[in-house]
Amino acid sequence: MGGSASFPVVQIPKSRIFLITGANAGIGYEMAKWSAMMGATVILACRSEDRARKAMERMQEEFKTEKEKGTTGLTDSPTLALEFMKLDLASFQSVVEFCEEFKKSGRQLHVLCCNAGLAISHGKRSADGLEIMLQVNYLSHCIILAKFLPIMKKSGPDCRIVLTSSKAHENGTFDVATMNYTGTVERFPEFDYYGRSKLYQVMQTIALSRSLKNSNITINSFHPGLVDTEIFRPADTCFMKCCLCFCKTIGGMRTCLEGATTGIDLATNPKHAGVSGRYWVDCKITTPSSTSRDEQKQATLWKETYPFIQKYLTEEDISNLEEKSQE
Repeated sequence: MGGSASFPVVQIPKSRIFLITGANAGIGYEMAKWSAMMGATVILACRSEDRARKAMERMQEEFKTEKEKGTTGLTDSPTLALEFMKLDLASFQSVVEFCEEFKKSGRQLHVLCCNAGLAISHGKRSADGLEIMLQVNYLSHCIILAKFLPIMKKSGPDCRIVLTSSKAHENGTFDVATMNYTGTVERFPEFDYYGRSKLYQVMQTIALSRSLKNSNITINSFHPGLVDTEIFRPADTCFMKCCLCFCKTIGGMRTCLEGATTGIDLATNPKHAGVSGRYWVDCKITTPSSTSRDEQKQATLWKETYPFIQKYLTEEDISNLEEKSQE
């Protein structure tokens, strides 16, 4: 799976609950499917219920195929434990409603995969008026983390947070003064702002891991590689289409499963219990950019993040995050 990178297929109790954003396609689909095939109860947090339901049907069919192939380590259950929850990361209101719905259920949460994201936006803004990659890739997941950390702390041992980041974080500019792009669409530096959003994720991973050091929660981020997923669906320029076509032709793009392998490994592999604050590539710990490792810049990022999300958090949520940023 992705060259030498692979993950063991291990039995996971059905009582262990996974929540994966953007799980109806691409990397998230494979992460959800394989986690469920190992036995976990998996919640697909997606914008479209129709697409999520169809994805769940495909997962069930592919599970049957894996069973027929004799794949070892799969759950003994005849069907996968899959659920849908509506989540639109481009709307803070949707994010808050999603979190409240989950909290009202009284359920535990053992693995949270912040996977959904955008790589091409053409300068589009969210329903809240923000540069959409900033909101979808980073800010909305910040709210989810703030509201779910207390739940995970009460969910027993070995709870995990996995963030789908990117090597593009190495090229993202750290300039909090222009964190939210306010210029014209025509001048929007797409690749820089994508890299920025992924840089914030890696910085968040490292900062949160320090404050979660003595807890039951670990947090890690990973680079999936250049993956042939729907994230490139908005690539409608001739240049982008040619680049993608070239990458596919020379074998430079990974399948969704190859891209998801490291994420699945981080979410399910027993040997990673207690490993936190790391950035992974091909199932191996790798050193991220020097900017992402700068503790002063991490503190600055938290400080500049608050104004965007503060009104969507309770005082308890904010206190929780503020403690994280100061420890």
